[in-house]
Amino acid sequence: MKHTLLLVLVSLLLVVFSACNQQSQKEAGANSLSMDDSLNLDDMHRRTFGYFWETADSVSGLTPDRWPTQSFSSIAAMGFGFTAYITGVENNYITRRQAAERVLITLRFIMNLPMGDATTGVAGYKGFFYHFLDMRTGLRHKQVELSTIDTGLLMAGILSCYEYFDSTDSTETEIRRLADSLYRRVEWDWFLSDNQLLSMGWHPETKKFLDAEWSGYNEAMILNILALGSPTHPIPAVVWQNWTATYLWADYQGFAHVNFGPLFGHQYSHMYIDFRGIQDAYMRARGIDYFENSRRATLANRAYCIENSTGFTGYGENIWGLTACDGSGNKKQRIAGSIIEFMGYRARGAAANYLVDDGTIAPTAAGGSIPFAPEECLSALSEMYQRYGKRLYDQYGFKDAFNLTFVDDKNPDGWFDEDYIGIDQGAILIMLENHRTEQIWDLMKKNSYFRDGLQKAGFTGGWLEKEG
Repeated sequence: MKHTLLLVLVSLLLVVFSACNQQSQKEAGANSLSMDDSLNLDDMHRRTFGYFWETADSVSGLTPDRWPTQSFSSIAAMGFGFTAYITGVENNYITRRQAAERVLITLRFIMNLPMGDATTGVAGYKGFFYHFLDMRTGLRHKQVELSTIDTGLLMAGILSCYEYFDSTDSTETEIRRLADSLYRRVEWDWFLSDNQLLSMGWHPETKKFLDAEWSGYNEAMILNILALGSPTHPIPAVVWQNWTATYLWADYQGFAHVNFGPLFGHQYSHMYIDFRGIQDAYMRARGIDYFENSRRATLANRAYCIENSTGFTGYGENIWGLTACDGSGNKKQRIAGSIIEFMGYRARGAAANYLVDDGTIAPTAAGGSIPFAPEECLSALSEMYQRYGKRLYDQYGFKDAFNLTFVDDKNPDGWFDEDYIGIDQGAILIMLENHRTEQIWDLMKKNSYFRDGLQKAGFTGGWLEKEG
């Protein structure tokens, strides 16, 4: 009788322990590094958010260019971080108060950074910021350029906070004041070239603009729109006409579209602007919108990888995606009778007029295109997750890139990046949020600067015809 009672008690204790253990594992949730059988989008979203929330400097709020490798701050990644905090509130990862305090700390810090045309001791000039800033001081990193596009992406993120934090609370009121001031002080028109196009950058050492101008379709669409919409230093509407006149419309892999090789150029502007149903004169003449253009570019990129004419290892229906990303390094190897030149960080891509490919796949290529082709993109991310596990997916979601063709003693099964890169994490997080809730798109439809810029560029139709 005693033995029977003892067995019953033991059995009950085992049941309770098992239930508690299961509950503990469940509560660990997204913070657990254990791998499930299939990719969980909630888990991916939360981990990717964690990059921005956990790696930013606790004093300044500056966002690192990459992690865990020690690096400088990327102002574009900082812009994406501002927007990431909004998604964190809406998904209950952090409170609105926590997000507002982080945003305010960061805005105060960058507003108070010294500006000027000196070569050192400053963070920017004429409202623009240098491409990279020192993570400790916030000052210019080495001799990087004063960057138009990176300042544009920073301002896009700042303006998302301007719209989101709309209460009369003193913290949120100051957020709006600082955000508006930062955008209004950018002298966009200063960067105009003789060709009436925006220059890519400026160096204080020479006091000259870069010869390279923003022409041809690429990620600078959002830059032009923000510059057009400025109430203080706008660029003229003719710049948009000059910009679209340099487009390349061509059929690539069976998809007729405005070509640009790396997929990030088809993603970044769409992170903030819902181009569905709105058209400028160029797209009206083609009978599509820029959203459809990005869908075709995504599918063309995928089709190129499926075709895999070079014979890179692993490419296929669900292993694809060429964009700017890390690489295994500048090395050459003879593979199957051919010399393959492997690269480090590079803007990889495939288009009618562009081909840079060394076998490196970046998850952000598919992740940043989720709204355009959800079935193909989510299938790719799921396949990468299931095949490569923690080598590719860990603390902050997908690591930056991998290359199965590159094999050496250190990488017998292919090269996998150790780092996450901020701008690539941002594309995944924000585009997944837009796919699931359209939250950032809806938020930015209310912004008068975005709306003014689009209308000045000649966009009509869709949501633009409705009151903001």
